[in-house]
Amino acid sequence: MDDEAMIARRRGAVRGGTPPGRSRGRLADEVYDTLLGQLMSLRIEPGSRVTIDALARELGVSQTPIRDALNRMEAEGLVVRVPHAGYRIPPQITRDRFEDMVEVRLLLEPAAARRSAERASSKQVDGLRRMLEEMAELEEGDGAMAYGAFGLRDAAFHDLIALSAENQVIREALARLHTHVHLFRLLHDTQVTHLAMAEHEEILVAIA
Repeated sequence: MDDEAMIARRRGAVRGGTPPGRSRGRLADEVYDTLLGQLMSLRIEPGSRVTIDALARELGVSQTPIRDALNRMEAEGLVVRVPHAGYRIPPQITRDRFEDMVEVRLLLEPAAARRSAERASSKQVDGLRRMLEEMAELEEGDGAMAYGAFGLRDAAFHDLIALSAENQVIREALARLHTHVHLFRLLHDTQVTHLAMAEHEEILVAIA
């Protein structure tokens, strides 16, 4: 499934308000996933303005889950609150900022992978393998939409490694860094997907 279809599916899941049996938190998570998908595919561009009213109309939900999702994105540095004017997407990070983030990831990722190799269940290893298969289908795609879809699955791959490592602090720190790093790569080097696939396969073999 490409990024366009994935976003459409998520939009369909959140359209129509909160159905019976769906919690406010779950709906906010779905809205967050939809907005993150749009951000990763540059449907929402760095520096652009986003408003709660417009998003509520677009996604067909109330303002409450929109606010909850935007609050979460603000905590992760993905949006900035503008007094009396809603939110805006921050400008693209600088090269120096990108290098600093990569340096931190190089400290955290090996620790997470080591712990995952010690603690990952067979079910989690199978989950990592399925994610790699999905990313392989997207590897040959061109442009922002294809890379955005790849980036979302890449984030899920790294998150599952961190989850299986059973260290919530490392997991949260990596989650905050991941989207910023991919957004920078999206504008400068989308061909990094080929290198990432080879590295992911080596990591999976080592953990398994």
